[in-house]
Amino acid sequence: MNEKTKTGLLILQVALLLGVSTDVLLRSDYPGLNMLLLTGGTATAMAMLFTRRLPEAVSANTWALLGAMVFFGAMFVWRSSPQLVAFDVLTIVAIFAVLALPAFRIKLATAGVSHYAMGFFSSALHAFFGPLLLLLDDIKWPDLPKKGWSRTVFSVIRGLLIATPLVLIFGALFVAADASFEGLVNRVFNLNINFETIVSHIVVTSILSWLIAGYLRGALNEPFVGVQPATSVVPKPETISEIIPSPISVTEIPSEEPQRKTEPASEAETKKQRDWQDYDNSVLPRGLTLDSVEIGVVLGLVDLLFLAFVVIQLPYLFGGMELVQNTPDFKLAEFARRGFGELVVVAVLVLPILLGSHWLLRKDSPLALKLFRVLGTVQIGLLFVIMASAVQRILLLTGNLGYGMTIQRFYPLVFITWLSIVFVWFGVTVMRGARKHFAWGALWSALALLGALHVFNPDAFIARHNIELMKQGREFDAHYNRTLSPDAVPALVEGLPFMTRDQQCSLRRAIIHLGRAEDIRGWNWSRRTAAELGAENAAELEALACSEFSDHY
Repeated sequence: MNEKTKTGLLILQVALLLGVSTDVLLRSDYPGLNMLLLTGGTATAMAMLFTRRLPEAVSANTWALLGAMVFFGAMFVWRSSPQLVAFDVLTIVAIFAVLALPAFRIKLATAGVSHYAMGFFSSALHAFFGPLLLLLDDIKWPDLPKKGWSRTVFSVIRGLLIATPLVLIFGALFVAADASFEGLVNRVFNLNINFETIVSHIVVTSILSWLIAGYLRGALNEPFVGVQPATSVVPKPETISEIIPSPISVTEIPSEEPQRKTEPASEAETKKQRDWQDYDNSVLPRGLTLDSVEIGVVLGLVDLLFLAFVVIQLPYLFGGMELVQNTPDFKLAEFARRGFGELVVVAVLVLPILLGSHWLLRKDSPLALKLFRVLGTVQIGLLFVIMASAVQRILLLTGNLGYGMTIQRFYPLVFITWLSIVFVWFGVTVMRGARKHFAWGALWSALALLGALHVFNPDAFIARHNIELMKQGREFDAHYNRTLSPDAVPALVEGLPFMTRDQQCSLRRAIIHLGRAEDIRGWNWSRRTAAELGAENAAELEALACSEFSDHY
């Protein structure tokens, strides 16, 4: 049994185990402890597979990513904010994509943004189609042991894999079609079998195992190359006698010229493997690259546009709320909402433009590189002013004279904060000739910021901010704040004494009737704390003379 077959069989076993575990753990009303168990088990399985089957891919960076996966899995047990849950899921998916890069012989610490995109699409492609290669090519089924008990075991397993789905599907149909047959089945097994649930488990487990096996196959085998190793030129000892020909005459001795012709062929054979790590714009026609004139025109015009916008924005940056209020027919909400989203999009677009133009620079043009550094630095400086304008707009909207903080206003501020870090890192790496370190640092800055958000607790901050504005005489939107996640309940309970009866009534249902998850798989510290606070304040809140309208709306 060769190594590929052993690896394939090991992948199948791990995929089946993780498929069953995922199906069981995720059948809960809430994400919580189940996600920690799932990510921990997956990280352990991947660590085992990497160390046993792809040891050259194991490094400190690999362990760091696996640790980050478990960390964000643990965050499901701590926070219950839907936004944080969504970010945690996306982060874990991104880590899976990055962990697929060593199969391309790409070092994690020097992978680029395009490498990350390649890892994501490669992982998705292998998840869907990789099991076909695993089952039809990687595993050499004829090489499996076929003697004694092992042959019987493999035959039984294959038979069960084929027969079980058929028996369950037809059995479910027969049970649904005839009550007498249903009674017979219940009497035989002496339990109330829900065939629909069983079939659901089998289907979901099969799909999950298929996807997991495909991903693991792609992470452990180099993609886009032949699956068969190159044939060795050294003959096997037992075949030497068959290969050595009979003595030949002098006239049959091949000349040296044909031997020299075979050397380039062998050299080309060794170059078949793509260099995914260090590819540059040399593969493009010269007309698609950028010289000093092109880069000067492109970045120069963009810089002039940015400069014109910044000049217009300077009065608002220094004038603040007073200028907005004194400008005729100019409302605060219009000022903030009209420009904030557009300015965020501008900030997002600048990064790929700078990365793309830097990659397209001609290597034989030092002037082009100098112009890029100068004009790019100017553009980043102007962009920071534009981002400051965007931040000011949202701070005015949510400040003392504004309308309060919401989730839709909070997370764009976080995103702009991350962009600021990324652009500083861009200047430290790309602008100084260390582009290969940019993506790795940007990735870890995102992971660090997301981890800090869990400590910061956005929903509780939003609730406390709005309560503080209420204490200063601003209107408190109890209806909106009751829609926040259980993470905000401690802050809302602290603010109850400062609220009117109507506001307390609006929050009553959200606080009292926040149920504790009965399923241990969905256990979460935030939901449990909120439920305990609801129970402690239930008597006081129930004593309020609230209308039915307040409870439901």
